[in-house]
Amino acid sequence: MKHILSFFVCLLLLVLPRQADALAGEWQRDEAVDVRLISGVDAVGQDKTVPLGLEVRLGEGWHTYWRSPGAAGLPPQIDWKDSKSEQGNLQDATLLYPAPHRYSAYGLDTVGYYDHVVFPIDAQVRRTDHALALTANLDLLVCSAICVPKTFPLELVIPAGVATQSAEAPLIKAFRDQLPGDVRQSGFLLKSVANTGDGLTIRFESANLLQDPDIFIEDDKNIGFTAPVTKVSAGGYAVSFTVKPADTLPEGVQLTGMKLTLTVVNGDHALEQIITVPPATEAAAMQTASSLPLSIAILFAILGGFILNMMPCVLPVLSLKILNLVGHGGAHASVVRRSFLMTAAGILFSFLVLAALTILLKEFGLTLGWGVQFQQPLFLVCLILLLTFFAANMWGLFEIRLPSWLADNLSKTTYHPKLAGDFAIGAFATLLATPCTAPFLGTAVGFALASGPRDILVIFVALGFGMILPYLTIAFFPRFATSLPKPGKWMATLRHVLGVALASTAFWLTWVLSAQITARFAALVGLFMTGILLLLCLRKANASLKLLRRGMIIFALAAFGATLGGSILPKPPAQTDLLWTPFDERAIEADLQEGKTVFVDVTADWCLTCKANKKFVLSQGDIAQRLFHSDIITMQADWTNPDPAITAFLHKYGRYGIPFNVVFGPGAPQGMVLPELLTPASVTKALDQASARTD
Repeated sequence: MKHILSFFVCLLLLVLPRQADALAGEWQRDEAVDVRLISGVDAVGQDKTVPLGLEVRLGEGWHTYWRSPGAAGLPPQIDWKDSKSEQGNLQDATLLYPAPHRYSAYGLDTVGYYDHVVFPIDAQVRRTDHALALTANLDLLVCSAICVPKTFPLELVIPAGVATQSAEAPLIKAFRDQLPGDVRQSGFLLKSVANTGDGLTIRFESANLLQDPDIFIEDDKNIGFTAPVTKVSAGGYAVSFTVKPADTLPEGVQLTGMKLTLTVVNGDHALEQIITVPPATEAAAMQTASSLPLSIAILFAILGGFILNMMPCVLPVLSLKILNLVGHGGAHASVVRRSFLMTAAGILFSFLVLAALTILLKEFGLTLGWGVQFQQPLFLVCLILLLTFFAANMWGLFEIRLPSWLADNLSKTTYHPKLAGDFAIGAFATLLATPCTAPFLGTAVGFALASGPRDILVIFVALGFGMILPYLTIAFFPRFATSLPKPGKWMATLRHVLGVALASTAFWLTWVLSAQITARFAALVGLFMTGILLLLCLRKANASLKLLRRGMIIFALAAFGATLGGSILPKPPAQTDLLWTPFDERAIEADLQEGKTVFVDVTADWCLTCKANKKFVLSQGDIAQRLFHSDIITMQADWTNPDPAITAFLHKYGRYGIPFNVVFGPGAPQGMVLPELLTPASVTKALDQASARTD
């Protein structure tokens, strides 16, 4: 028995994966700091670059410095000359710097690291078939109450052979991940650089919630900058830094035209970006929606709200608008005025609710995007139910009335019996408008969602005001309605036709629902809605009221249960249209490095404007030929269901709704954003510029 047990133990040791061996130099210890070289691989391997790290452990209260240390200090310096012989096999080595921190003492700001840091090192070897024998000297300045320069000898031998990860590889990778990266790696997007004459105001947006952001500025003229005055937006996803030169600029030196390296840091996320300071007369040289003046954003909101009335998402409710209008033919002017003011009140009320929800969610660190409620199955079911009852109302199966207690109180006044329906039409129009994006609307909503509670409220009220302008026009000039023919038999036919339009919208939403849960459950919901209509028909035919009520309750509960059951099932994967590749933000970086052009289309089944863009522009003529029959890569991001990656991608560009189209290429590595409503000319121009075409 003992021998059998020993046999199985040996067998287990043979099949278990071998743990990676540590490959590190000896610790060089001091009362303030310990240092050593470590390797991410256990052999040189076949790559010319070997990943190394300089590991530094600092005593309590001590810190060392970044490559630009600030008002005082020195960065680490490593002398590799003894390693660059034939025996050492080192060609060159590059010391890299993770995201740093700011230290303030005695009125001076310095930049560096405390506690524990690993500086990644890219070591280039002469020959991959020889060992790498490193012998170097490290000069390191460490400071606490006093600053002490230290010099340490460093040694590390990496044998030749097949390279596999060493035990130190995860540690090196953890700090390599903290190296300042580009827009996609860091989550930061530079929004504007304003030259105020005596300083700079620099604005960023972040895909990650900002905790304690900071910015470090390096220049080509050895000009230091003060610590920034930092202002984080109420939602926590946008930040503004205001900085000034630390001293008077030397004669002949000015901010305009100066090349700066910006390193913006938020925890372990950091962006490094080089800019050229714009002239002071071009303070808005890189202006975008998040940095618009409030007055311009309000104007955009009013225009966007007005244009929403003509967008395809609002067309289904046009039937209610038309019926509302023709129903006032021959009526008294005061009746028309009250009716249209009530519809306007319903629109404004809905926008106030949206504003309140947005403010509330932002206070909890979340962001409400434009139209994202259409990503929720229960919302779609409620909307389908609402459309079904509106259609039934059009067909005369039942009337929408106020509760009896409210109607009795209002009956003592000159109350119009259909004011509740007028208010509901306004609220309903707003609900159906949210999956549509009109010109100016994306800019206004982006401004609001990147701003504080006051601006959110102002912009959403402006959106509502823009949308109610047609209603206010009729309310103040009721002759537009009263001069129409009086209602008659022709109006009953019109009601039936317009009811079909509403029912068609309900079936369209049922199709959208099939992408949210499954086609089976969506079909079941559609059948339940059809059943409710049949019950209402029976009610109209004087069937048993008690039986009808029971049937309607059963149908409603069954629809709710089906949706709830369907929503907890695995959601169907996003279906990418033919000729489009699935969205992969990481792949864009690789495609750009190969000099390719990438066209990204963020769409959803519930976004009618997206469908219109695709049908009338992207799938037509020369545009389709160029997109799908050339070397352009077309990516489709399906936002029908919630997707954090797509949401973060939108936020990087200050967008909170769709449609959203952006083109990347050699001429536009940061991306060129297209307007919400596409035209062949706008797509062609963007593709030409991004591809750096000359023809």
